[in-house]
Amino acid sequence: MNHTPAVHCAGLTKFFADVCAVENLELTVHQGEILALLGPSGCGKTTILRLIAGFEVPDAGRVEIGGKLVSGPGAFVPPERRRVGMVFQDYALFPHLTVAQNVAYGLRRKAERATRVQEVLALVDLEEVQDRLPHELSGGQQQRVALARALAPQPDVLLLDEPFSNLDAGLRKQVREEVRDILKATATTAILVTHDQEEALFMGDRVAILNAGRLEQVGTPEEIFHHPETRFVAEFMGHTGFLPAWVTTEGLETELGFLPQRLALPPGTQVDMLVRPDDLVLCPDPQGAARVERRFFQGMHHLHRVVLPSGRIVHCLTLHTEYYAPGTRVRVELTPGHPLTCFKNGRAVT
Repeated sequence: MNHTPAVHCAGLTKFFADVCAVENLELTVHQGEILALLGPSGCGKTTILRLIAGFEVPDAGRVEIGGKLVSGPGAFVPPERRRVGMVFQDYALFPHLTVAQNVAYGLRRKAERATRVQEVLALVDLEEVQDRLPHELSGGQQQRVALARALAPQPDVLLLDEPFSNLDAGLRKQVREEVRDILKATATTAILVTHDQEEALFMGDRVAILNAGRLEQVGTPEEIFHHPETRFVAEFMGHTGFLPAWVTTEGLETELGFLPQRLALPPGTQVDMLVRPDDLVLCPDPQGAARVERRFFQGMHHLHRVVLPSGRIVHCLTLHTEYYAPGTRVRVELTPGHPLTCFKNGRAVT
C-alpha cells in the first residue's frame, strides 16, 4: 500500500492584491480519497484547486503531488506536467468535437488513444453516444463526458469545481451518485469543490470546511456534522440554532430543562448550546409556555418556528402528518440521546 499522500499543501497562501484568498493552508489528501472542499462563496475553494493544478502561483507555502514538489520555494511545475485532471463547472467541452474526440483530446499516444477512449466511455456508459456532439447530449451526459475526458490520461489526482451546479435538482442527485461510484471503482483521488452541504456530505470521504481562506475543520461527514469544532462550522452546516446554557457541578441548566452533560468549566459559566431541528421534540400543550410562530411544509416533514418564553427562536421538525398552526401553544423538549455540542468564544468545549 502506498502511504505517500496524493496531495499535500503546507503553509499555502495566495493574495489577490490586498485580499488574502488562501491563508496558511495545511491540507493532506490520501491516495484514493474523495475530499470535499465546502464553504461559502468567496472563501477560497476554487483558488485552492487552481493552486494545486498550477493555474495560480502561491505567494507562500508548497504543494506536493504524489510526494513530488510542484509549487514551492524555487520550484514550479507547469499544469501540463502535474498529472492533474480537471472538471470545470461549465464542463468546457469542445462544441465542434464528438464525444469520442473530446475524450481523446488529452491523450498523447496515438497508438493507445482509441483503446483508452473506449475504456473510459464504457466506464461512464457513453459508448452509444460517442459520435454525437455535446449539444446533442443531456446535461448529465455532458457532465460524464467531461469526467471521462479528465480520467482518460489517468491523472494522479482529479479536481472537480462545482461539477453538478448546472444540473437540475433531480438530475444532480442521480449524476453525483454515478460520479462517486465511478471515482471509487477507479480508486481515483479527487478533490471536489462545492457550496452545497448535502453534496459535500454525500460525496466526501472527508470534508474540509473553509472560511475566508482559512481551514476551519477537516473530518468525516459524521464528524463534521455531529462534532463541529467551531461555531462557524456548526452554523454553516445549516438549520442551526443556539440556546444559552449555564454550567453547574452536575450538568447544564437551559431554558428547556436540565441536562446531565458535564463540561470542564467553572460553575456559572455560560455557553452556547447547539440545537438543530431534530434535536427538539414539539408537544402540543394548551398550558405550554412556547408557541408556534410559523410552519413550513417541506414534503417529508414540517419545520416549525417556535418562540420560547424568553423570546428566543428555535426550529422543530415533525413528520409530514403532524403539524401545528401558528399560534398553537406547545412544549419543547430535547430529544433524548442526541449528541449536544456547546461553544465558548466560538469554539467547542468539552
